[in-house]
Amino acid sequence: MKKQLLLTVILGMAAGLSAQVASHAPTMKAANNPANKAAAQPIDRPLVKVNGTVLTERDLVREMQNIFPYARQHGGVFPKGKEPQIRQKALENIVFEELVYQEALRRKMLVPPAKLSRATADFKKQFDSPAEFQEYLSDEQSGSMKNLREKITRAILIDDLLRIEVKGKSRISDLELRRFYLNNKKRFQKPESVSIQTISIATPETMTKDQKTDARRRAEDALKKAKAAKNYEEFGLLAEKVSEDDWRVMMGDHKSIHRGRMPAPVEKVVFTMKPGEVSNVIDTGDSLCIARVNEREETKLVPFAEVRPSLKSQLETEKEQAVRSVLESRLKRTAKVEAM
Repeated sequence: MKKQLLLTVILGMAAGLSAQVASHAPTMKAANNPANKAAAQPIDRPLVKVNGTVLTERDLVREMQNIFPYARQHGGVFPKGKEPQIRQKALENIVFEELVYQEALRRKMLVPPAKLSRATADFKKQFDSPAEFQEYLSDEQSGSMKNLREKITRAILIDDLLRIEVKGKSRISDLELRRFYLNNKKRFQKPESVSIQTISIATPETMTKDQKTDARRRAEDALKKAKAAKNYEEFGLLAEKVSEDDWRVMMGDHKSIHRGRMPAPVEKVVFTMKPGEVSNVIDTGDSLCIARVNEREETKLVPFAEVRPSLKSQLETEKEQAVRSVLESRLKRTAKVEAM
């Protein structure tokens, strides 16, 4: 049984109930999976009271499963060592969502009947059959469509208020993006890189003197053939035949590599070479390497247009977290939250 989640704040931001559900929305369970069914039956023990509204252990466990969905596939078991952190985060989330819901009610926000009907229909479509939906309704909503609609209404109101107070206030304009880019140019510098192919003959410390002599002989023999290779393909075929590292299955091709990401003896040599040149045998300590340079690229500033999509996403996510934190602090300031 598939289970869709309405993204929660911080973990993804609410994204509309028409295609998703969340910790603050009614939640499907795998009715035909005994382990999942058992895991979906936490007791309704009162856990915390938020301005008089009681949240239960069941609410908490559902949110824990939203944070760590794999628990549903393992009988509700969370990874040792991580369960306390997951539990604490889940508790923070359900309290925050309840505060957001109460704020939506205070503002007298409403859900249009047509929107509620669409969301309810979309939720029912997630079930494989009417019988499965009825089983869910019986187990999770006391057999009441009224309860289900109330849960969905609550989810939509939370979603709508978060769109206004968090998502809507976290958009980054193109002007802001460009200003950030210009003020942080070093961040968008693409370092000097080189595209290489290699042939490597292993020389581990456990080798005897005779074995190392033989390895050197094989490397020098490979070097003659590598120097004679006229192009990428010929060098690559040689690498496939004689190289002893994992790159041989890719014609020895490492693609583009930045400084600092290869053995120092190799880096020292290849960054002095021109495209098409083949090095002499390079001793890296645990191998004898022959490198062919296919392309060089100097340090350059990545164009704004190229970084814009990922930069916008990153900055808006960071701003969402900050705005969400401010909203949470403001709502908690006048709230009464009591552990039970």
